[in-house]
Amino acid sequence: MESKDIIASLDVGSSKVAVLIGKTASDSAQIDVIGVGKSKINSLRKGIIVDLEATISSISEALEQAERMSGLKIDRVILGLGGAHIESQTSKGVIAVSHPNGEVTHEDRDRAVEAAQAIAQPTNREILHVIPQAFVLDGAGGIKDPLGMNGIRLEVETHIITTSTPAIKNLEKCVFQSGLSIIEPVFNVLAESETHLSNQQKEIGVVLIDIGAATTQIIVYEEGTIIHSAVIPLGGSLITNDLAIGLKTSLEIAEQVKIKHGSATPAKISETKTVDLSKIDENEKGSESEKYIAEIIEARLSEILEMVRNELKKVKKDAKLPAGAVFTGGSSQIDGLLDLSKEVLKLPSNLSHNEILIGGMTDRIDDPSFAAALALLFWGKQHATGNAGHSSQMFKDISGRFRDFWKMFKP
Repeated sequence: MESKDIIASLDVGSSKVAVLIGKTASDSAQIDVIGVGKSKINSLRKGIIVDLEATISSISEALEQAERMSGLKIDRVILGLGGAHIESQTSKGVIAVSHPNGEVTHEDRDRAVEAAQAIAQPTNREILHVIPQAFVLDGAGGIKDPLGMNGIRLEVETHIITTSTPAIKNLEKCVFQSGLSIIEPVFNVLAESETHLSNQQKEIGVVLIDIGAATTQIIVYEEGTIIHSAVIPLGGSLITNDLAIGLKTSLEIAEQVKIKHGSATPAKISETKTVDLSKIDENEKGSESEKYIAEIIEARLSEILEMVRNELKKVKKDAKLPAGAVFTGGSSQIDGLLDLSKEVLKLPSNLSHNEILIGGMTDRIDDPSFAAALALLFWGKQHATGNAGHSSQMFKDISGRFRDFWKMFKP
């Protein structure tokens, strides 16, 4: 098995670390998962590392599991990024077409994107992705790809995703000290949008919502391109914390109650239904009303969804996305979420499903907590410079990123 056929992904979340090892083939769209690793982590706060040693230990544990299962030694990964330190904005770039006959070349296209990234930002932030939305050539707008067209003035509208330099450097240090190098860092929900959204959904308008443990990541598409992305600093752990307080129990018991008995629609639950806490943990006593539990969950999920709605209002897409809301992430499995989403967001709502071919150990990754790691595998197959068997710079130059993205936006 050649190293170029092997790719690995690393997703360091607020509650878990996931490592996947996949086998790919250039003549097949399928990725076969041959190694799976997962470990608990409690050393991040909203995507920011607060304990380096604990983070290194969690990464090493998940990596060891995946390597043992696959029988391979992995030294390079596609790294997923999330967390409240990620921000986005739009920017325009303008250049003069350089060719004497006015024909737009690859270099013109790249120079326009490079011009768009000349944005004012603090010194402790750096650009992660520069995504072209549309081009304007001599005043004619809405052009997906101007290559080969003739004109004098080329403009590009871009969506720029940035990250905190200290946050990424600390994560980089943990990855390196775990014995890994980084092929490419990728915003998790951007990778997920390629595996969980169809081209039709992206064209007519859709929002992908990943509800993680500490944050909720969203990305909005219309006319086939990204128009907005954001990270909301609230996630499933907020629900667990409130349940622990409301039920006067531990976070561990509260998490089990959420998973096994949680619902976001208290109106559909009988007043007489109860949860016997002693069946979850023999040291617990008494029972709690299922309706009360659902009321807590509904309140917190509503808060998250209202913040998602506020993000949609920023781009004037509140209740105006025909393909609706698509949910992924661990907390997306809470019963009644879709009904609550339809009520709060005023949009059609569905759970995500993979738009890619997956083989191998599919039974071991049949869990929303692996959604990001799986999407990163696909991203590596489609976009990583060279192949996963060879290391590259952690942060590629802007024009390099642009060429990686190009196939996503060609008509």
